[in-house]
Amino acid sequence: MKKIFFAALLLTTVLVNAQKNIYESDKFDDLTDNHEVLAIIPFLANLELKDDISKEELRTLEQKEGYAVQNALETYFSRRKKKKKFSVEFQDVKNTNAILAQNNIDYNTIDVYTTKQLSEILGVDGIISGNMDLNVLLSKGIPTEFSFMDYFSGDANYGRIGVKISDGTTGKLLWKYEKKINKKSGKNTTDLIDRMMKLAARKFPYDREKRKDRKQK
Repeated sequence: MKKIFFAALLLTTVLVNAQKNIYESDKFDDLTDNHEVLAIIPFLANLELKDDISKEELRTLEQKEGYAVQNALETYFSRRKKKKKFSVEFQDVKNTNAILAQNNIDYNTIDVYTTKQLSEILGVDGIISGNMDLNVLLSKGIPTEFSFMDYFSGDANYGRIGVKISDGTTGKLLWKYEKKINKKSGKNTTDLIDRMMKLAARKFPYDREKRKDRKQK
């Protein structure tokens, strides 16, 4: 009985902390009333690895991590979409990246374009983007074994990730979710995104039921 109680308490604490790291614009409903399609673009990664590698190699690894998050988010939304959870569609990331390439936009230049410009180029209503700071290669998988001493050595912390959604017409920030990455976050990029988005599911603004409830109030 005690184990069940503590497990429930831990889950509640995790969920509460997840909600604290979420921002939603008070104009979300007005700005997204006609939203139909969102595009997920590669995330901007900043790696601080202990390995002695060249700047060129580091940039290549950062790019790999950025695309890994893009793919992981698409996987998450695709799975949830089967349950009819969302009020919008998500552009296939292969199409997103192909259109960007056709317009001479790659990982190294995507951050010089505004949300409004990218939305117009991609033909979508909004952009899902983000950034992350890592001291490990999350896409390769990370150790999940945890010990109390990890807190003191710093080996439990791998960085931080931020996911945001911006309106394509105005460029305004609509929603943002930030989370620290540690040994309990997930064993790889797909696992991390799946876990963190599930924690934020109740606060995800494009949830079909959530939007329906808000309109009825």
